[in-house]
Amino acid sequence: MHLTGYIDVPAERLDAVLCAMNAHINLTHAEPGCVYFVIKRDKSNRCRLNVEEVFTDRAAFEYHQRRGAASHWADVTKGIERHFEIREI
Repeated sequence: MHLTGYIDVPAERLDAVLCAMNAHINLTHAEPGCVYFVIKRDKSNRCRLNVEEVFTDRAAFEYHQRRGAASHWADVTKGIERHFEIREI
């Protein structure tokens, strides 16, 4: 599974999201089936986080979605719209 896209974080929430980001990245890297996972700040829009994820299969991706939904990251980013494209590879 391959996910690409971005999250536009409201400026007033950016600090909290950035503080939670590294833990979310580290937890994701430790998940079974995680091949590649990167969240980077956009160079031209300081409130945009560009996201790319690769998981070995749908089961690994779905595990990540479940784990993420129950995490501190989910609490900090609740209500922030995601703009993602997901495709099977």
